[in-house]
Amino acid sequence: MKRIAFSLVGIALLAGAIVVASEAGRAEGQGSPVFVTEIPEGYRDWRLISVAREEAHLDDIRAILGNDVAIETYREGKLPFPDNTIIARLAWSYDASEENNKAFGRAQSFVAGHPKNGVQFMVRDSKKYASTGGWGYGHFDDGKTADVTVLNTCFACHLAVKERDFVFTRYSP
Repeated sequence: MKRIAFSLVGIALLAGAIVVASEAGRAEGQGSPVFVTEIPEGYRDWRLISVAREEAHLDDIRAILGNDVAIETYREGKLPFPDNTIIARLAWSYDASEENNKAFGRAQSFVAGHPKNGVQFMVRDSKKYASTGGWGYGHFDDGKTADVTVLNTCFACHLAVKERDFVFTRYSP
């Protein structure tokens, strides 16, 4: 009877270890995606890749910044982006500038207003983020990571530009 009890305990422990190992694999990007959970240090000092104006429900003006790896890859024009590439997206409201319009004598000037829609990041790690094309996605509002439901929408949108290694922004030299 004791042998059967010990055998059952051993089987239960082995099954538990298999479940834990399976969940650990997912945390490393082998199953469901793992998201960027920390804001990369010094991103505000990175170089400008491009700017964009988004209309409709986004209604913002944005700057796309890249770390040195991103900038070098853009300049070389080679895909895919290598591991350690990081791209940041900053956005602001798109506001008319009454002060500038007065100087010009007509309504024609728009400027970046208050920050909008947090700061977003794409981090290239082909192994960690294998389930999302090699990219990890992060979205931060006031320094706090966005809810997982928001993060789960990132890769689905970026699939539209799979042929460009899932990156929307083109380099503006």
